[in-house]
Amino acid sequence: MMHNESITEQLHSLTIGKYSSKELTENYIHRIKQLKHLNCFISVLEESALQTAADADQARYKGKVGPLTGIPIAHKDIFCTKNIATTAGSQMLHNYIAPFDATVVIKIAAAGAITIGKTNMDEFAMGSSNETSYYGAVQNPWDTDRVPGGSSGGSAAAVAAGLCSAATGTDTGGSIRQPSAHCGITGLKPTYGRISRWGMIAFASSLDQAGPMTRTAEDAALLLALMAGGDPKDSTCIRDDVPNYLEYLNTTLEGARIGVCDDFFADGLEAKSEEVIQDALKIFEQLGATTKSVKLPHIKYSVPAYYVIAPAEASTNLSRYDGVRFGYRCKDPENLNDMFKRSRSEGFGDEVKRRIMTGAFTLSTGYYDAYYRKAQQIRRLIKNDFHQAFNEVDFLIGPTAPQPAFMLGEKTESHIDMYLQDIYTIAANLAGLPAMSIPIGFSSKLPVGLQLIGNYLAEGTILSAAHQYQKRTDWHKCFPMMTTSESQR
Repeated sequence: MMHNESITEQLHSLTIGKYSSKELTENYIHRIKQLKHLNCFISVLEESALQTAADADQARYKGKVGPLTGIPIAHKDIFCTKNIATTAGSQMLHNYIAPFDATVVIKIAAAGAITIGKTNMDEFAMGSSNETSYYGAVQNPWDTDRVPGGSSGGSAAAVAAGLCSAATGTDTGGSIRQPSAHCGITGLKPTYGRISRWGMIAFASSLDQAGPMTRTAEDAALLLALMAGGDPKDSTCIRDDVPNYLEYLNTTLEGARIGVCDDFFADGLEAKSEEVIQDALKIFEQLGATTKSVKLPHIKYSVPAYYVIAPAEASTNLSRYDGVRFGYRCKDPENLNDMFKRSRSEGFGDEVKRRIMTGAFTLSTGYYDAYYRKAQQIRRLIKNDFHQAFNEVDFLIGPTAPQPAFMLGEKTESHIDMYLQDIYTIAANLAGLPAMSIPIGFSSKLPVGLQLIGNYLAEGTILSAAHQYQKRTDWHKCFPMMTTSESQR
């Protein structure tokens, strides 16, 4: 089935004429309608996608082929798309039509890809389950009573269910990796600044990072090479040359040093998930790698530090949504102050308001030093821990999430339990390191993800390790049983 193929396989199929781009796109649109109950998409661009597909077929016929010509890609609805609604999953932006494309969108389109739609997400990327979206929760295709993870849950579920070839996501504290683990796909968060944030609606500016969500590490390497690179519109974007990440993939793991952090395997990790991870480690050792126990003594403080820093930055970034310039505005305000108050109260959801209030408090006079400054000091200690670890090992391995996908509504009443779903992923964001999640097996018929964390700008190292693992195993080829005609491997 064409929707079960990786991008690399689809590009080959298009080249040999096995099917056309229009047929591939029509297949995806049919599946999006058929599996509408998953709620993966906020908007589906059927007409423009089919026209772009037809143009791609003509371009291929004439020999004008780009790296992604004819491949349907979905964008998380946090990336601005010209003349197309960009909502960030919020009522605040439900009617916002961006007048420009984000840099990520521009680069992927320039490679020949087709934008098939905008995916659902936690409101302003604040959440770990995709249940805070104004447009309703996304369902996990492996079990529709469970969450897909968040905030990029719509992208993860869409890729897993075969509704697009790949999707873009953003990762502020694990929002690419955690949903990738829950949905059984490959998700990569690059080094902070490796991909431009211009045109990406901000949550926490020192933590936000765009990245690809794909079936395989090979596809992730292809997309990363196209998405990465300097951008004069983003002063935080790294201007170093972008490597050809595909060239890294055939690097063997012979002699590679893998760090295993003991803190990742403490209380809280589901027993079956730990068993699956240990099995994966044995595969890496069979491929020639050696494992070494490493210490990250301050990583236990990553969650509290994150939930001071991220809300503080969010409270600043979201102050622009005041009902004056764009976005939601309340009806019949009594005066300007009433308009500000009601527009923000009505336009934002509970989780967003909770984080705005937390951030405003931690930045306020008398509390800045006690909370925000202290959190930033902890952030530096965590970064130093990773620096020390990479003097001893090439990359780190551990769980992506403490458990497989949990039930819808299970953790909505306990904010602490929800925040702890990112306990293994947050540290990489605080340190600005590249990290990715790959599928490595199942627990109670639900996917389990393995996290690989690399040194700065060492995306090639972890992509290569992931690719070598996927050459030896078939977990990335498993698909959820979404219809009676499709069987789970």
